[in-house]
Amino acid sequence: MKQRHWHCLALAGLCMGAVQAAGATEMVFGFLNPSFGGNPLNGSVLLSSASATNKHIDAANGIGAAAQESQLQQFNDILERSILSQLSTAASSKLISNGQLIPGTLETGNFKIDISDLGGGTLRVTTTDKATGSSTSFEVGQ
Repeated sequence: MKQRHWHCLALAGLCMGAVQAAGATEMVFGFLNPSFGGNPLNGSVLLSSASATNKHIDAANGIGAAAQESQLQQFNDILERSILSQLSTAASSKLISNGQLIPGTLETGNFKIDISDLGGGTLRVTTTDKATGSSTSFEVGQ
């Protein structure tokens, strides 16, 4: 019985020593994400981690689809965007004189661009797709 009493006292002493040795510190919260005030160096780590675990493809915006396209298709897409950019630059140079839009109509192979003066220095630019008849417009002040 004395030996059992001795073991209980020894165990209690060890527990008390462990409790005294465990020091408590103040808990401090900090954001990891740099968008919310965290360290900016965490951004690339968080992005690469999210990209590595992302298994979804956003078909509407083409996000993730580039990984499935061949290099030839990617090159063709880049080439197409480059040519369309040059064509829109050439078309806009015919619509602008001295930094001002010129009211009138310009027709290309596929599109009709109509610039109309709404008065008060406001112009409406309407672009119509000849094949489908759909159009879009925006207003700009001069």
